[in-house]
Amino acid sequence: MLDPQKKKRVIEKYKMHPTDTGSPQVQIAILSTEIKDLSEHLKVHKKDFSSRRGLIKKVSERRKLMKYLKREDALAYDALMAKLKI
Repeated sequence: MLDPQKKKRVIEKYKMHPTDTGSPQVQIAILSTEIKDLSEHLKVHKKDFSSRRGLIKKVSERRKLMKYLKREDALAYDALMAKLKI
């Protein structure tokens, strides 16, 4: 789980318009940050299986959102993937 300030920074970086907090781009960016943090946690705590399950759920949710974004707006998808380096 991201702390509110870190989440706010991610939203500010990837928002599409001034009041945007829920577009697919923002959701994918937040999930990517959470996935990165959980991956780092699991490198240290190898037997934390509940966190591993949460990581798998987040990866699955991000994959669904990425598939949706690619289907709806391929240019935005390509730009986001370049920004996130995925």
